[in-house]
Amino acid sequence: MTEEYSLVAEAGGLRLDRFIAENCPGLSRTHARELIEKGLVTVNGRKAKPGLRLSPGSRVVVTVPPEPASELKPEPIPLKVVYEDDDLIVVDKPPGLPVHPAPGHPSGTLVNVILNYLPQLADEGRTLRPGIVHRLDKDTSGLMVVAKNRVAHEKLAVQFKTRTVHKSYLVLVRGRLTPERGIIEAAIGRDRRFRKRMAVVAGGREASTEYRVVKYLGAYTLLEIMPRTGRTHQIRVHLAAIGFPVVGDATYGVASPHVPRQFLHASRLGFCLPSSGRYVEFTSPLPPDLARALELIG
Repeated sequence: MTEEYSLVAEAGGLRLDRFIAENCPGLSRTHARELIEKGLVTVNGRKAKPGLRLSPGSRVVVTVPPEPASELKPEPIPLKVVYEDDDLIVVDKPPGLPVHPAPGHPSGTLVNVILNYLPQLADEGRTLRPGIVHRLDKDTSGLMVVAKNRVAHEKLAVQFKTRTVHKSYLVLVRGRLTPERGIIEAAIGRDRRFRKRMAVVAGGREASTEYRVVKYLGAYTLLEIMPRTGRTHQIRVHLAAIGFPVVGDATYGVASPHVPRQFLHASRLGFCLPSSGRYVEFTSPLPPDLARALELIG
């Protein structure tokens, strides 16, 4: 499915290829240059060069064509399905499982597992992400919805785009976060020093994260997080930016002796079924490694 991004440069002086990499999720600077050279990027309605320096207010439109046909193979890895109908499945993703193939892990992903469970998806557009509507980081556990057909995929994608899907996460942070309810609003883009990380940056994409304290555990706080936007690493970046890094998050905080990965679990997912429009909601308890970490800390 073709994706299109319509962006506005708030500040001037940034190269076009860098601006795209910082503002389009999943696009590297190299990929951005390839799209520009293929004529798939316009600035104020005209094609441009990768090195163009943008002026404030420049309108950039990026068209990302469908991915090439895949050579993905089904893999019989256990899959926990919490709901299924003719249009979709809701799965409880374990930690350590990447959602889709990428350099470094062409197999052993959720997509490979889904193709084993739903072999008919191999013919649904033949992309590298059959059925995938949204993502979780490799080391984030919890609920995801996967579409079984193109119509269901499009209807679910609209709900995510219009922010009518209800998502919440259980997150443990270092420190006692106050007040007990709040909203973190800070733009997110590529970290200009460490290109593989995201950061709160001027001119980044608008991002908003709502939170509430579930309970205090000594020098830690267990939170319910309700992201209002869906930027890359948004929860981890926002919490680190206000001085309360996610426990076990070695990228934006520090490693933890209590848990070998970030304490981040997608615990609740609610949306309208594509077939009937009926709202449904699913919950997932903390997996054993995170439950054990709470016991050790408590």
